[in-house]
Amino acid sequence: MTQDNAALEIHVHGDVPIKPGTDTAAIQEALKPLWRYAGARSLVEGAISLYEEEPGIRFDPTTHRLHLCWTVRGDEDFRLVMDDLCMNLNELSAAGTQIEVTFYDTEFDDEDEASGAESRDDFVMLFVGPDPGAIMQAQRDLLVHDVVNMMERHFDGAELSGVVAEIDKLFSSRFDSLVSSLDIGKPPRGPGGGNGHGGGGGRRPRHLH
Repeated sequence: MTQDNAALEIHVHGDVPIKPGTDTAAIQEALKPLWRYAGARSLVEGAISLYEEEPGIRFDPTTHRLHLCWTVRGDEDFRLVMDDLCMNLNELSAAGTQIEVTFYDTEFDDEDEASGAESRDDFVMLFVGPDPGAIMQAQRDLLVHDVVNMMERHFDGAELSGVVAEIDKLFSSRFDSLVSSLDIGKPPRGPGGGNGHGGGGGRRPRHLH
């Protein structure tokens, strides 16, 4: 449960495809780690973001998509919430996708930066999906998107097919290793699995809507 003077503001952002037929009760239960962390008694109460301009937590039963653009005050203990959230959404998701979590250090200011102090800002990329293959597909698609976007500054897109093929080889090898490890029933975890962590690299701007 958070406090008004918490040291961090935590922003959760994602768009998760949900299995058709999933009811709102199942959605509320899956998202309980989030709304309980916010000190709410239900999803309806906890879905409201700290910032009015953010949509918060919304489930569209027509498109079967869960939209997350939600900020809460908290601390480092929110990382445990992320683990529970991923486990729950794996059960409901219809395809693999990513969820971005950004930690903003509210106590860090210009004077701290000028003195060379380091903020507690951080950025974490989570992946959820109905099975490890779907999670790896989401990871692969995001990596290809990022690599191609970066390299198209220097090369024509048609020249990058070999790069994409090499990325596919890496993920194919990883999936084969996963299958042979007999852990196929468990979502991959850690830097190469369900909870892929990315470095901060400076203060990240908030999502604009």
